[in-house]
Amino acid sequence: MWWKWFPWRFLVSDAARRQGFLDPVKVLSQIQKFAQPSEVAAPTELLRSGVILHARGLMNSLAIQHNLDWIWPYWVECQYDPHNDAFIPRSFSLTQINLTHRNWTALGVPDGTEFPLVDPRGLVTPFYDGWSLDVWIIPNEGEPLIPSRRAKVSQKMVMEDNLCVTTESSRGHLTLQLKAQVVGTAQAPLCQVKITGMASVAARLVVSLRPYNPEGVSFINHIALLEGSLGWQVNRKDIVRFDKPPEQAVFSYYHRGDVYGRLLSEENEKDIFCKVGMATAAALYTLEAGQAREVTLSVPLTRNTIEKEDNPEYEKTSQRLWKQSLQGACSLQIPDEHFQFLYKAALRTMVLHSPKEVYPGPYIYRRFWFRDAAFILNALLCAGLKDRVRRALDCFRARQTAQGYFLSQEGEWDSNGEALWIMRQYCEMTGQAPPEEWKRSIFKAGKWIYKKRLSSVLPYDHAGLLPAGFSAEHLGPNDFYYWDDLWAMAGLKAAAFLSMSDHENCAPGRFDDAAAELLRCLKRSLEKTADRLKRLAMPASPYRRLDAGAVGSLVASYPLRLFEPNDPRILDTAEYLMKNCLVHGGFFHDMTHSGINPYLTLHLAQVLLRAGDPRYFDLMTAVAGLASPTGQWPEAIHPRTGGGCMGDGQHVWAAAEWVLMLRNCFVREEGNRLILCSGIPRAWLAKDQTIAFGLAPTCFGDIQITIKPKGKNALVEWSGQWFKEEPTIEIHLPGFAKVSVSPGTHSVELKEMEKR
Repeated sequence: MWWKWFPWRFLVSDAARRQGFLDPVKVLSQIQKFAQPSEVAAPTELLRSGVILHARGLMNSLAIQHNLDWIWPYWVECQYDPHNDAFIPRSFSLTQINLTHRNWTALGVPDGTEFPLVDPRGLVTPFYDGWSLDVWIIPNEGEPLIPSRRAKVSQKMVMEDNLCVTTESSRGHLTLQLKAQVVGTAQAPLCQVKITGMASVAARLVVSLRPYNPEGVSFINHIALLEGSLGWQVNRKDIVRFDKPPEQAVFSYYHRGDVYGRLLSEENEKDIFCKVGMATAAALYTLEAGQAREVTLSVPLTRNTIEKEDNPEYEKTSQRLWKQSLQGACSLQIPDEHFQFLYKAALRTMVLHSPKEVYPGPYIYRRFWFRDAAFILNALLCAGLKDRVRRALDCFRARQTAQGYFLSQEGEWDSNGEALWIMRQYCEMTGQAPPEEWKRSIFKAGKWIYKKRLSSVLPYDHAGLLPAGFSAEHLGPNDFYYWDDLWAMAGLKAAAFLSMSDHENCAPGRFDDAAAELLRCLKRSLEKTADRLKRLAMPASPYRRLDAGAVGSLVASYPLRLFEPNDPRILDTAEYLMKNCLVHGGFFHDMTHSGINPYLTLHLAQVLLRAGDPRYFDLMTAVAGLASPTGQWPEAIHPRTGGGCMGDGQHVWAAAEWVLMLRNCFVREEGNRLILCSGIPRAWLAKDQTIAFGLAPTCFGDIQITIKPKGKNALVEWSGQWFKEEPTIEIHLPGFAKVSVSPGTHSVELKEMEKR
């Protein structure tokens, strides 16, 4: 067609030069030189999300910096304060994004798709990417209590019956408590905020509607007071209900300033319109000196929500749903309350974010990637939630192209390996053959991998590997990433395993041969790379020097177990990362994240655990210390503020890795063996308390493990529900001699080794 040969590039370049701009065609060409030539320069989805993020950042720059007399969310109050470690000069930055406190906690009910967020100071954002609710106490005389401006508050996650985030703040004689939760069902959820305010002097409790969220500005054009002053209608669609009417209602629009500056206004407005989209409102309740006052806010999250939001059955329903969703989950008993709390929170984080498909986050990552799904589903599987995993795996085929490519983002060649590997994990850990409806999908996926490989006779170090791609975007520009090839190899092995149940199918042999050929090409490439670098450590690709991206090559050990635990290439890579890439005890990832990465720190810890290196526990302890008070981790953590600096503020992959880390401390597979207790630290045994884990799914069946310290000895007991014959079991409890037990044995008493 004519547009294919029309000289667009010339016209664009000429127009740019005439207006005094840089030639975009030339700039793009120069940028592409930093990466290896690839079919896809960058995934469209990633570009789209980046544009959305920076569009908001541009709005933030226009709305915030010349309106600092407004009450802003916690991240803004910190990031714009020149006396704060979070301060970032704005100067030539066109967009202003939350880069210092990307922390939030999602609420919800199992199998629901609405995830209200609570920020570190109790700001509640009921709707995805929407406006928020904030609460203050303003005394008649003296300084106000504004949580987002407080250096310290107390926040915790309560998980007894439901997910509830409690935020408590105080200033002198003023105290404020917020309890946020979601009640009801997945089809008709209700975000509920219970507020308790108290002051020893006359004051006012202020509930305010805010045109922003933890990412920045979120527009409010119209606010109307409901009948009887029992709430607001926001943007003519959303409803906020009060359980009791306020004594006063105040509104403002952008050019008047924040409603915070109009709290003494005596105007009797019923609604407000703001063409800029920065309307604010406040409901004021009188606080009598020394008397607590309670107010409950209710926000229906769907149109299905019933009118009587104060129905006590709502809370009972959500509690019942949480109880049902966690049935069969693997229980943990350890003498470390913080580790135990993080495990409990991580389980609920994964359940909440797996309504059907799995999401790696409640906000900017509320979408699907095969990469994140493989790790999250593996953790759910290892935690015993097998039905939830099967439901998610059944969704995979809908994302597979006719050619067999499992597509979540173009240009990422690891996805087929990840999809096939987690399918194999499911079948092995349930003792089931792959369902009939999976079989064609498995065959197509395996075939896609070996057809995608480059020729093995190319005169390059990437001969026989997968093409250059974007891969895991945190590894750097497009390149021939070993991460992709290692997942491809695991995928081919998985396809062979999954095809074995069809005895008339010749696919297993074909897939095994393809995996062996890929391994041969990979080893040849690694040998050339070792000659170039003069060491065995594996960089991210054949053409990279050693840098933080080498963490991706550890996948050969964890979780894929393609290389032996003490493979010198794995150990040298781990040693490089330990010596060069730790900040505050965690893995600092320079690529994209530019922060301490919890889940990659745990990948490194898993490699050390597998190799019998006791430093694994130092990394675990560092990650535990980086968790938020609600038991969550952002994708990457600012080394100065301790807040999130990259990605979603609640990263589900990180939660999954915590579950997998604790599971592997108790039980892990090595070939045809089960290794028990290899990650149980001496500090736990010293507490002289029973330690237990199970029923824990493994590739051989489910196992319950109990450790009972007995002075300098330890009694290890286990019972298994095996699919076939009992596997070989070895006890590797640190500080005790390793023991291989004979079949039929269910306990062994270990004696502490004498210190040399």
